[in-house]
Amino acid sequence: MKPMCRILARIVSVWLLASSLINSGYAQSLPQVHLDADGLAPRPIERLTGQTITRHYALAWQEMGQALSANLSNGLGDEFTGLAKERLTKRISEQVAAGIHVRIIDHGHTVKALFYSTDGTAMQLVDLVQLEIQILSGDQLLSTDTSAHRYMVLMTPGADRWYVRDLEEVPAEKP
Repeated sequence: MKPMCRILARIVSVWLLASSLINSGYAQSLPQVHLDADGLAPRPIERLTGQTITRHYALAWQEMGQALSANLSNGLGDEFTGLAKERLTKRISEQVAAGIHVRIIDHGHTVKALFYSTDGTAMQLVDLVQLEIQILSGDQLLSTDTSAHRYMVLMTPGADRWYVRDLEEVPAEKP
């Protein structure tokens, strides 16, 4: 094969790989997360800690969306642990058994920090998020729902990140 043909073949293969990653969601941007830690007790949150929590919480939602869409529990990387990871792994297994998958279109999170332990080992958050949830069988859309959701979240620190340890949907507060 001529050198120019090899170069073109490499360019095409890189372009195809990049296109498949973009289309599969791996290159999608992180969901928007706004953290409000005003009045947090019993201790205030440090700026860097707040930035780290915001980033890892956004990464967790991105990972969850990709894992639910692809029906791959190994897509739940390092952002989830404990009960949250167990529940999501079970949900993916149930989706596979039912022959469906879920696509989450995330329209952003407003997260309020409720509690930060004095020793810095746990933070409780409440997340108000607008989601579009699509249920699909193969490429066929079975249903779609766009609505506000409310989650109670427990995050705990690790060596280099904050983990989502529990993520539980709760009823929305009445006005």
